[in-house]
Amino acid sequence: MKAKWKVPESRPLADFAPTIILKAKDFAAEITIFNSKEKNLNTEARISDEHVINNKTVRKTLLERGIKPENLEPEEDIKKLERRLSTDTKKSLTKTKVLKNSD
Repeated sequence: MKAKWKVPESRPLADFAPTIILKAKDFAAEITIFNSKEKNLNTEARISDEHVINNKTVRKTLLERGIKPENLEPEEDIKKLERRLSTDTKKSLTKTKVLKNSD
């Protein structure tokens, strides 16, 4: 995916991933955490197996709903977005007009 989306090696894929992918990964991880506690999974192998199953299940759900993760376009680079937001905030603060008192 990094090559397809032209993500620099030094950057995490998550900085470019669409929100639906981030939420899907988070959901699978939360299922793993929940089931690890409920089923008392206490070895790395058992937790890893559980996580793989959950990721496959979430992926299957996405595919059933017509969402194929590898065909999605990347989102805007989160670092660029953060810089733009910071710049816009600074600009808006410097361009603030003082309101005259109407008394």
